[in-house]
Amino acid sequence: MSPSPRPRRPRPGRPKDPAKRQAILEAAKRLFPEHGYEGVSMESIALAAAVSKLTLYSHFRDKDALFAAAVKAVCEEQLPPEVFSLGPEAGNIGQILHTIAERFLGLVSRKESVQVYRMLAAQAPGNSKLAELFFDAGPRRALDEFETLLRQADRAGALSVPDPARSAGHFFCLLKGLWHMRRLIGCGDSPESAPDADHLDSVVDLFLRAHAPESTPRQSSQ
Repeated sequence: MSPSPRPRRPRPGRPKDPAKRQAILEAAKRLFPEHGYEGVSMESIALAAAVSKLTLYSHFRDKDALFAAAVKAVCEEQLPPEVFSLGPEAGNIGQILHTIAERFLGLVSRKESVQVYRMLAAQAPGNSKLAELFFDAGPRRALDEFETLLRQADRAGALSVPDPARSAGHFFCLLKGLWHMRRLIGCGDSPESAPDADHLDSVVDLFLRAHAPESTPRQSSQ
């Protein structure tokens, strides 16, 4: 009796084209702020990216996944992981904080960012899922990265940070301040306005003074 034939292994599909993925993300980054989440369909994104719907769904399983990926991409472009690196020398912590602050303000002051904040606020009563997608893909990543940096700075004796998670939230909230609230509600400021350098410098200085290290450097905790 001849042995049963081996089942055929499924052939691997075509490798995904990174250029098409990038085109999809660029289209999503433009369309979601312009038209809102509900006003954008997967078909319209495929059309704007000049790809087929089949290609679109091969990269992103649904609109939620694409929205989260677009938010993450925007945030990582402005705040890449390397800006949260303490590096070999902890003495440059002031410059590191200044760079993070400058990049963060550049991100939240963008017209597209303000549009997304307003969209989420308008849908807040009935769509907390969308808000969670946004928060996890953008703000939470920045908070986690900054919290890790503060823990490293605390261990190195560059800063004294008893509660890194709380201090991370304070830093970003101080940066947004009243300016960001005024921008969101359209109070006086022009659509392209951004906080001046004095605001940025004052926040970094305040944060450094509030977390000034003790006179004796701390030992790294295990």
